[in-house]
Amino acid sequence: MSRVAVVGATGYAGAELVRILTGHPDVTLTAITSRQYAGEPFSTIYPALTGMTDLACEAHDIDRLKDRADVVFLSLPHQLPMTLVPELLQKGLRVIDLSADFRFTDVSRYEAVYQPHAAPALLDQAVYGLSEVYAERIGSARLVGNPGCYPTSVLLPLIPLIRHGLVSPVNLVADAKSGVSGAGRSLSLAAHFCEVSESFKPYKVAQHRHNPEMDEQLGLVAGYAVHITFVPHLVPMSRGMLATSYAQIMPSVGYRHIMECLNDCYGACPFVRLCGDDRLPDTRNVRGTNFIDIGFRLDDVGGTLILMSAIDNLVKGAAGQAVQNMNLMLGLDERAGLMPVPYPL
Repeated sequence: MSRVAVVGATGYAGAELVRILTGHPDVTLTAITSRQYAGEPFSTIYPALTGMTDLACEAHDIDRLKDRADVVFLSLPHQLPMTLVPELLQKGLRVIDLSADFRFTDVSRYEAVYQPHAAPALLDQAVYGLSEVYAERIGSARLVGNPGCYPTSVLLPLIPLIRHGLVSPVNLVADAKSGVSGAGRSLSLAAHFCEVSESFKPYKVAQHRHNPEMDEQLGLVAGYAVHITFVPHLVPMSRGMLATSYAQIMPSVGYRHIMECLNDCYGACPFVRLCGDDRLPDTRNVRGTNFIDIGFRLDDVGGTLILMSAIDNLVKGAAGQAVQNMNLMLGLDERAGLMPVPYPL
């Protein structure tokens, strides 16, 4: 049985990792680290896990981790993972990084929106962890850059349709809404209850750091530079994400072609659920799960495809997809540890 560790376990994504890995049938969670809460039992920080884990947080120490883990999840702010990954890999550990540090193949794109990269040579061996798209490469990877939550919700519906020439990669638009947990656990005025409750607002319009990540991935599929106009919004709920994307359909493309393409690409994927004519994606239906629900409608008058997807931003958008990638890396059942029965309400 493989041993796993979570570095940065007390943020929202890190806590989701602890929750999922604690119930995983094929791995053992052996270590969790936290700079702020070193020495404290995890269950005192997140009482919901009382009786589920007896692990205590500890200070980060790579030498200790190498003797107790085979796979390390890094759930840390951007910039920190790039300083740790080289040594983790050198010591023979496999790494799944939930920050943006290893999501890009083009270092200039990363540095334009984050900061100078301390380990650019590793970008060539890092695999972008969009599980359903790059499963084969993830299976043999030592380093995976887990995608952002917004890119996951936007890219999964769009990539097959662009790859098969059913929609134009030009003039793409994505309008997405996220729960407040997407901002992380650190204190922020914008995430205070009084700022968020009874409020629905766009933010970082045409400036969000996930935009270049989406541009790069869509460009790799199209074979040339692509830009998607991206508008994120903050909605007054704790978790959940709904993305609505707009693309121009190619001549002679109809409803049947879109559905057949999505079915062909994702019909065997356990975490992709395609909505039929009778329903549209709803964040309530994916809460706490690793599912992505995808639906679409055609605006025949304008020749526009309207793609909709719903995910839990902390699960499929972060920790759940990270565990899905771990399963692929270890040759386990892709669904292992990720198939709780969803809440009906």
